Amino acid sequence: MKVLSLFDGMSCGQIALRDLGMPIECYYASEIDKHAIAQTQLNFPDTIQLGDVEKWREWTIEWSEIDLLLAGSPCQGFSLAGKMLGHNDPRSRLYWVFLDILHHVQMVNPNVKFLLENVRMRPADEARINESLGIRPVVINSSLVSAQNRVRLYWSNGRVKTEGLWAEVITDIPQPSDRGIQIRHILEEEVNEKYYLLGI
Repeated sequence: MKVLSLFDGMSCGQIALRDLGMPIECYYASEIDKHAIAQTQLNFPDTIQLGDVEKWREWTIEWSEIDLLLAGSPCQGFSLAGKMLGHNDPRSRLYWVFLDILHHVQMVNPNVKFLLENVRMRPADEARINESLGIRPVVINSSLVSAQNRVRLYWSNGRVKTEGLWAEVITDIPQPSDRGIQIRHILEEEVNEKYYLLGI
């Protein structure tokens, strides 16, 4: 498959696809953080870095061949832990850049699949995203598979169902099994002294 990953970070999407045994013919990544890019290129040297997502119209890629679009646009504006400016936060506008790209790809490849991830947010902010995508998310807490409480929303057209009187389209990703991982399971008994915080 050919993948386009926006806000790619250290390419966790690529890690997940690898762990699933999904063959990747081409992986395009849009990222601007130099440290994240360096980590991605160390782990996946064949990754094609495209740069700033806001300059997507300058990218010379075969849009019609994109099979999967991944994105996790900046969450600070949506997060309930922040100022909760929602779509009024300047960082949140990057969601709409993702949507522009999705619509562009869908025009040339109506069968493209997408997966969007973001934080739990105010209902009004989520509703705008739901309406713009035409689909409701599934809520998954990463505490099921890790040692941290991390509630996230996932929108995807890869697996859907309809529900209710108005046949709303809902992301139908199943909940992962609870692995029962706690902090004690991930702490290391021997830690290099360079990680010690002295003077406390």
